[in-house]
Amino acid sequence: MPAFSLANQIAIVTGASSGLGAHFARVLAEAGAKVALLARRKRLAEEIAAEIDAQGGHAIAFAADVTDRDSLHQALHDIEEQIGIPDILVNNAGAHAGDMALDLKPEDWDAVLETNLKGAWLLTQQLAQHWVEKQHPGVVINIASILGIGVSPGVMPYAVSKAGLIQMTKALALEWARYGIRVNALAPGYFPTDLNKDFFATPAGQAVVKRIPMRRLGALEDLDGPLLLLASPASAYMTGSVITVDGGHLVATL
Repeated sequence: MPAFSLANQIAIVTGASSGLGAHFARVLAEAGAKVALLARRKRLAEEIAAEIDAQGGHAIAFAADVTDRDSLHQALHDIEEQIGIPDILVNNAGAHAGDMALDLKPEDWDAVLETNLKGAWLLTQQLAQHWVEKQHPGVVINIASILGIGVSPGVMPYAVSKAGLIQMTKALALEWARYGIRVNALAPGYFPTDLNKDFFATPAGQAVVKRIPMRRLGALEDLDGPLLLLASPASAYMTGSVITVDGGHLVATL
């Protein structure tokens, strides 16, 4: 069996209705996992699930709001009933507020931290409690960001949330290794999404790209190998790790 095979595995991906989440769901399904797509926009997630099924995979969409504990509890119940006990959790759901710190509204701060950090914690804790109760080993992959390690102007709450997610990754890895639960993180650099593609088409956006040592944005496929490494038995002795995928951005010279 290939090292990255996820045959007989069940994976949850949050924020799976578009962007990175939809891509991660496709990649996990192609590796053999049955995938539960969690999203507030269930209709869009259902379209991704149908696409995965049409290509020979197995995916089901579930409505869930990561900031709502009861919503997550219901989603986990439905997933276990329809697919089985999950083996892999990819905490991908995220929010962003683009104002400078002096202009940031408290409600925007709350929205970002509630989704990016608290939401990941709420789901991870519930699933981990279930894993421990069932003596079921599990894998958690937190989608962080290089902005949780470095920082840029105008992204303060996002950067804070991702830094917190990285520390949460390490803390949970330490506490849960004894239960056979591995917790790692991916920290992508700049990748084109619906939210930023217009910016990267501008002169200011191109200037950012020129500061990346590889002189290009990441392609979604650049995340496939690191994702499958962390999801699969190939990383059986890895926990508390943070893998950066950024074209060398964090090691760029001053």
